[in-house]
Amino acid sequence: MEEQVKKIDPNLVAKRTLYTGDEIPVIGLGTFGSDSIPHKTVAETVKSAIEGGYRHIDCAAVYMNEEHIGKSLAAVINEGIVTREELWITGKFWNDKHKEVEASCRQTLKDLQLDYLDLYLVHWPFPNDHAPHCDVDSRNPDSTPFNIDAYMETWSAMESLVENGLVKNIGTSNVTVPKMKLILERVTIKPAVNQMELHPCFQQPELFDFMVENGIQPIGYSPIGSPNRPERNKTEADPIDTQDPVVQKIAKRLNIHPATVCLKWAIQRGQIPIPFSTNPRNYLSNLEAATTMSITPEEMEEMKSADKNSRLIRGQIFLWEGADSWEDLWDLDGFCHI
Repeated sequence: MEEQVKKIDPNLVAKRTLYTGDEIPVIGLGTFGSDSIPHKTVAETVKSAIEGGYRHIDCAAVYMNEEHIGKSLAAVINEGIVTREELWITGKFWNDKHKEVEASCRQTLKDLQLDYLDLYLVHWPFPNDHAPHCDVDSRNPDSTPFNIDAYMETWSAMESLVENGLVKNIGTSNVTVPKMKLILERVTIKPAVNQMELHPCFQQPELFDFMVENGIQPIGYSPIGSPNRPERNKTEADPIDTQDPVVQKIAKRLNIHPATVCLKWAIQRGQIPIPFSTNPRNYLSNLEAATTMSITPEEMEEMKSADKNSRLIRGQIFLWEGADSWEDLWDLDGFCHI
């Protein structure tokens, strides 16, 4: 935290306009990096990042650090560093709160010391109580497949949050094409975003294109392949995005770190990356990536070859009795498992 680094003018960071008309910065700061990072460190990073130019902060109740982050948000607002209106704050509720959406939202607002959220997401489309940090081989006997009727009860509660002024926009997370088709048939308020795993080695072109075609903004988590993700989510077969030959070739031409290439690619493609780092030099370098669009059209096309269709966050703990593999969670046969 002591390192002196160049601050980024937030006015240089572009924004995307959601179908609701609200503008969201094209890059955000994630607030979950690994289980080993103390909550206080994450909160200090949020405050320092906002001082350095960040205006988009992505939070979630399951990260268990919102109360700490709330103190940082209150500090930067009270100190006049930023106004509440200049910030974009995203929240998410965990699987065990599908029937307690409003209560969960109000708790997040209390913890973050805010009157409203700019965006609120259903973290996962599986309404079961799962331990957030358990081993990937753990199973909950009460787990069930996605159920559209149950999900729409949850979504109706989300729509009420908008109607009551608690949140400005609502969205989905970890929702596939088959699931989104079912959801869109029934909504009153369409999701403004779908947050999903997106990085050069996992580009999800079909899902990405479907969201764009339906006016739903893709937000990409693990945008550089989440190298610091918990060990429970790693396998020896996982590719490393920053070591991809195309990524490294572009990094060499631009004289930037390969991680910065991953972020520039994401922004130029049209998704919103939410990287996380506690290193000031790294997270301000990430933000600076959003101020210049310097990957050529030819290189953007070449980046398609980096796609290894390699999902890193597989969600194994959500599997139900009788499921064949984690692939059932993601409807990889083209059909929704309900």
